[in-house]
Amino acid sequence: MPVIESVWDYPRPPRVEVVPDKISIQFAGETIVNSTRTLRVLETSHPPTYYIPKEDFLPGILAKATGQTFCEWKGNATYWTINLNGKSAEKVAWSYETPTPGFQQIQGYIAVYAASMDACFVGDEQVQPQKSNFYGGWITKNLTGPFK
Repeated sequence: MPVIESVWDYPRPPRVEVVPDKISIQFAGETIVNSTRTLRVLETSHPPTYYIPKEDFLPGILAKATGQTFCEWKGNATYWTINLNGKSAEKVAWSYETPTPGFQQIQGYIAVYAASMDACFVGDEQVQPQKSNFYGGWITKNLTGPFK
């Protein structure tokens, strides 16, 4: 039986953890990520955000997008567009190119909005996207909220 996690038990400031499960993402009818080297960031009231090494994406599908945002914990976020098979999804991924102290582990990793993909999986479970155009949490059956 899976361990149930309440997002209200997650820490503030956030914590970075290694993900033991395989993470896969499908977009434009293809699997664009199959990674066993993923990290997740846990923050009070939020479903986990999964960060995947940039080199674990299909080659050539990521293009830097314009604009930045600032996270009080991780620093300046860079946004990415995904292009594949004639389909383009603008600003559907982000990274921290020079993360603040305490979050250096996610440097070189990219997070993806699950709602913008065909499907995202943690192990064999398809995730539900967090309901927000700002937060990028992935909701699995072992999480309880309410979610911010």
